Amino acid sequence: MAPDAPPPASDLRPARRRFLGLGAALGGALLLPATTPARPAHRAAVPPVPSLTVRSGSTVVVARTTRLYSLTVEPGGTLAAPAGKALTLTVNGTETGAALTPADTVRIAPGAYRGDVVITVCDPHMVHFKGLAFPLRQALFVGADGPDAARSVAAARSGGRVGTAAADGLTVISSGEAFNGVHVVDGTYLLRDPHIELTGNGRSDFVGYGAALTVSGTRGRLVVDGGRITCRGVMRTAVVALEGATFVMKNSRLHTYDGTLPDGYVPNVNPRFMRTAPWVLGLSGNVRATNLAGPGSTAVYLASTLSSESWGALSSETSGDGCRLGAVNSRVKVTGDGYGSYAVDNIAQVFLGCDFDVTGYIGINRGGTLHYGGSTRQAVRRLNTDWKLGLRDGELADLAPRGSTLRSRRFGVLWHGPGSVRVDGGTVLRTGGTAFLVKGQPARLSVDGADGARLLPGNGVLLQLMDDDDPCPPRMDGWGIAEAVYREPAGAPERMKDFDTAVAHPTDAVAEFHEIELTGDVFNGMRGGAGRLPGQNLSVSLTRSRLTGAVSATTTRHRVSTIDRTRYQELGVVTNTPSAVVNNGLLLTVGPGSHWTPTGTCHLSVLRLDPTARMTAPGGRSLEMTVNGRDVRPAPGGSWSGVIEIRIR
Repeated sequence: MAPDAPPPASDLRPARRRFLGLGAALGGALLLPATTPARPAHRAAVPPVPSLTVRSGSTVVVARTTRLYSLTVEPGGTLAAPAGKALTLTVNGTETGAALTPADTVRIAPGAYRGDVVITVCDPHMVHFKGLAFPLRQALFVGADGPDAARSVAAARSGGRVGTAAADGLTVISSGEAFNGVHVVDGTYLLRDPHIELTGNGRSDFVGYGAALTVSGTRGRLVVDGGRITCRGVMRTAVVALEGATFVMKNSRLHTYDGTLPDGYVPNVNPRFMRTAPWVLGLSGNVRATNLAGPGSTAVYLASTLSSESWGALSSETSGDGCRLGAVNSRVKVTGDGYGSYAVDNIAQVFLGCDFDVTGYIGINRGGTLHYGGSTRQAVRRLNTDWKLGLRDGELADLAPRGSTLRSRRFGVLWHGPGSVRVDGGTVLRTGGTAFLVKGQPARLSVDGADGARLLPGNGVLLQLMDDDDPCPPRMDGWGIAEAVYREPAGAPERMKDFDTAVAHPTDAVAEFHEIELTGDVFNGMRGGAGRLPGQNLSVSLTRSRLTGAVSATTTRHRVSTIDRTRYQELGVVTNTPSAVVNNGLLLTVGPGSHWTPTGTCHLSVLRLDPTARMTAPGGRSLEMTVNGRDVRPAPGGSWSGVIEIRIR
């Protein structure tokens, strides 16, 4: 890349025919290239360095990039760019002073700025989203032909080298609002050892307005190796990949921390204005570490560490077909009430050899596929080939095979929409609460313990099916989330005569366990009887597995009967009372080579025992089973349906 061109001569023009006092030094303004300070040969030859004061009630239009030693913007004063341009203020190489306006643009906040002051005039990168227009500014903009000086703020870059295809050691520091680090659109670029720190609020992580790294477009590809990314602020996201782009991060660390919400912000789930986690999912916070959106978009993190103070670490929105998110041998951490990953709209998420340490959920599924497995040589090579990651043999060899470790202080995986989850490859899932929580969704779960996978729920519940307790916003535009309230239904559910609790339906939930030893309970606490689902069955099958625990239809009840946003942590937390099936059939198949030991009263609608399967009571106790009120001996090879009750004496 050619070096940045020096800025043109100063052109500070008063707006609306008002001439503003710029100080005596302005007449001899010294304007230097934004990238390298001048080094005069003789100190006496240095001309006066200009200063600028923007008086209260006045407007100054800065027509060209200008360097100063002093800038003062009085309250009520406006520093503006020419029409169609954007201003960025840097002091000693740090972007600063930018404040978001209600119109989603930025202004230079009142204050006194001293040092190497540069006011950069550049072309904004306009992004349109759901009727809104966001003028993005960034330290480095890369297009299809490489870096674009007209849309880059060179004064906000320090250290390192910027070339046509790669940058080494790039440093970007920002303390203003809604400033981007690096933005790649339909270009291919490599960042080696970048250091990016952004402090102050962003605006929208749906488009990357205020993100550290953004890549978009079907030809967009950004690779980061050895990066250190830190973001602090509302919607100040570290990575955003959009519109079919590919993002690959290796050997890097990225962290995001919450900011302070603007005055008057009302919690909502409208993508145009959303700046906080949807508390109706049991979440909190106002920044997520990464986001992925658009058909064909791909993001993969290799041997990296990703963390967010809350909300989420690996997110996806309106993903569409062909959207893929993955991580290999990486650590994912969320310290507040948030998730490790969020899957939506047919996205495929694959996590191999990863360490998740979260408070809220390992993952939330709203229409995607999730796979937690081991980073075997074969699995990683297949991912590299299928997803076209471009990893060399040496890089693949550096990814040592290991299993995934998933830890959550609350829940494991939440289904808040249809989708599938696969657990294998020696993955160990350890939770403080329920391992798999399904809220009225056609969930598909497959757990294969052949390589040592284990499920260790802290509350003893392996799988919970229940009604959706999301207190949906009363208005369709999503603004009603602030005042939404969940209230526990009163009375017993009404039996739906046309709903068959002994057969599988497309809307049912299905769980399959293979070659694994399980200790814990499986409950179907759906009420049904009204609304979207008249009823929902849960089908469970065991193959060469052993289960010690209750498998039963239940009646569920929250710990508190009314839940608003001050009690969001109560969502999904229920007690189960084994109860006869109403609209919540439970179909259990104890398949080949399997053994079920019920530990308490169980109510089923279907029970099948393979000829090689066993069903026994816990040691020293006896088991009684009735079907439609008649005593039955649960012999291997048997199959029963109807009102099934199992008791342990």
